Amino acid sequence: MATEPTTLSFGQPVKRKEDGRFIQGRGNYLDDIVLPKMIYMALVRSPYGHAKINNIDTSAALKVPGVKAVITAKELAGAGLDWMPTLAQDKQMVLAGGKVLFQYQEVAAVFADTREAAADGVAAVQVDYEPLQAVTDPYKAMAKDAPILRDDREKKTNHIWHYEVGDQKTTADALSGAPVKIKQMIRFPRCHPSPLEPCGCIADFNGGTGRLTFYVTSQAPHAHRTVISLVSKVPESNIRVVSPDIGGGFGNKVPVYPGYVCAIVGSLTLGVPVKWVESRTENLASTHFARDYWMETEIGATKDGKVTALKVSTVADHGAFDGAANPTKYPAGLFGICTGSYDFPTAFVEVDGYYTNKAPGGIAYRCSFRVTEAAYCIERAMDILADELKMDPVDLRRKNFIPKEKFPYPSATGWTYDSGDYEKTLDKALQTIDYKNLLKEQAEKRKRGELSGIGVSTFTEIVGAGPAHNFDILGIKMFDSAEIRVHPTGSALVRTGTKAQGQGHETTWAQIVAEELGLDVQNVLVEEGDTDTAPYGLGTYASRSTAVAGAAIAVAARKIREKAKHLAAHLLEANPDDIEWADYKFRVKGSPDRTKTMQEVAFAAYTNMPDDIEPGLEGVTYYNPPNLTFPNGAYICAVDIDRGTGAVSVRRFVAIDDCGNIINPMIVEGQIHGGLAEGFAIAFMQEIEYDEDGNNRTTNFTEYLVPSSFETPRWEVGNTVTPSPHHPLGTKGIGESPNVGSPAAFANAVVDALSPLGVRHVDIPLTREKIWKILREKGVTG
Repeated sequence: MATEPTTLSFGQPVKRKEDGRFIQGRGNYLDDIVLPKMIYMALVRSPYGHAKINNIDTSAALKVPGVKAVITAKELAGAGLDWMPTLAQDKQMVLAGGKVLFQYQEVAAVFADTREAAADGVAAVQVDYEPLQAVTDPYKAMAKDAPILRDDREKKTNHIWHYEVGDQKTTADALSGAPVKIKQMIRFPRCHPSPLEPCGCIADFNGGTGRLTFYVTSQAPHAHRTVISLVSKVPESNIRVVSPDIGGGFGNKVPVYPGYVCAIVGSLTLGVPVKWVESRTENLASTHFARDYWMETEIGATKDGKVTALKVSTVADHGAFDGAANPTKYPAGLFGICTGSYDFPTAFVEVDGYYTNKAPGGIAYRCSFRVTEAAYCIERAMDILADELKMDPVDLRRKNFIPKEKFPYPSATGWTYDSGDYEKTLDKALQTIDYKNLLKEQAEKRKRGELSGIGVSTFTEIVGAGPAHNFDILGIKMFDSAEIRVHPTGSALVRTGTKAQGQGHETTWAQIVAEELGLDVQNVLVEEGDTDTAPYGLGTYASRSTAVAGAAIAVAARKIREKAKHLAAHLLEANPDDIEWADYKFRVKGSPDRTKTMQEVAFAAYTNMPDDIEPGLEGVTYYNPPNLTFPNGAYICAVDIDRGTGAVSVRRFVAIDDCGNIINPMIVEGQIHGGLAEGFAIAFMQEIEYDEDGNNRTTNFTEYLVPSSFETPRWEVGNTVTPSPHHPLGTKGIGESPNVGSPAAFANAVVDALSPLGVRHVDIPLTREKIWKILREKGVTG
């Protein structure tokens, strides 16, 4: 029987384990949590990208001192736990049985007294592999003679699904008749969120109470609790999921991973707490990836630059299992937003997903379900169209912007944009960077033979998942929640279904409550991440926190204020209709000196309430937004390219964002800086690469690069404001916009610098080696 779990108090120090050596590449907040009788788990992983498993011999591992148990797919199958659902309604092997489908796939789990003993046990497990032909190219996966990777499916093909939106015939006719047309294959390579800390968990099943306490690095604790219950058959009421400081997420910590399930099985079987914390290599090579979209893009336009049609045909590489956390209705995510900020009369978008011998995924890495791919696609294509028309890319964009008078705007792919003033945002960006002078400076540089480029990206994002009639995870409708409790002395507690990973919820949520109720922000406590106390919510990703949970907090606070109004009327001996809320106080209309503060009303709610009002001062809201929100921005980048080395220098980068009303300017600016740094990394240095045998060539930070402050450019940021008309606070969301809009600005600037050499398109990442090869092919020397 397991001992009672240790209770963690947020913000309080926990016992740190001092013994045991440091394991390179490992680091996680969970390292600070030590429970009585806790043991450790390590995973056996496949060295092959595609191979048949003939036999797994665990006998030697069981003889390693300290090893308690080893489980394989065979043991899991006996309990019906060998497969688990993904958040994309596919299924995934918990441990590989029969064959492995990607390198570093989980094959067996070893449980031991120490991490060292678990690692030794992993080394002692003998697996007899028979290598099979690997498929790492989605175009080869669709070939008739391609090996079928997922023979567990009734559908004997590597094709997963087809998604389309828009008017195919009207778009085809418009493209056929367009005086000007461009067509370009635009690739967004596979990349990885690579959060500060890798994933990990502690599973603690108490046999006496039948309760499972699960400490986990989760962005969506309630969704994880539901999935755990579905997989393990433990009643959801007997599962407590606790997500403390999780060390960053960026979408990587939304899915449920095999390591989580194995740790839970270990604790259920052995009756002791089981800890698992993955290494950096395990995180990069096996947890869910992002992007990997091949987008064939066509735009039709008039000779004077007015767009007439857009067609995008996309092939999506989802790896061995479809692990995207997309809503059921949108298997390709929100990629249909690829019409961007432009007034396309007609558009048609289609996406086909395929299995390959790569790690699974398709997650929303700091974007709302494939929005980054969509923004990159249209922003690169608009620059290519500008080149075809010999127009300034700024003029082409301005000519095709959705006019502010057209909002709310119904797009050609079915979205209803809430608000925006794209001209104002672009004008501010042009003014900030002094665009006319920048063009003059570029012309002078080019006369001297220098490679100088200017890139523009005027993007629209779609966030705030979501309206429950369209958005879900595994059938659970996407809404979010808030519970606010005002104590007798006027301090307050707010709990939400979100989970911060550095977004500053502790500050922003407290500010909303303080502003709505007239309380001291220092006396508002924010709690998240514990399913025993937080109301059910869908978590934090896809820029949905302020857009959905922030709205829930505001609505819950207004419920409290409405009740407080009646209490204030009682205290002021006035009719409730004569009470107004002004200057953070209740006052009698026409008698500004007769007032009551929220603190006074709160005390009365527990000590001096009238008979017709129940005691207490609390509010709960489950908020289902009527629509998504549509942040937008205008980014301008200026670069120079070294003719001898191919090195790109970002001289200036201006980012002007419209995220609606801003609650905390410092938090918004911090989010923009972080997102731009990630966009910079994706544009210039990051790609998860596989060779034709399925070997992952980027399994650590010497191969998959992360920029330091030395490489990261200086950002010049600013904002415009067009409030969302349907959001209670008028906010739209900001955390992902810079990652969505910046890759295209960087790429457009580099291509512009190379355009005198006849270059029209280069796929990211724009590495020094790639640019150097282009320069040499064009006869450019240092």
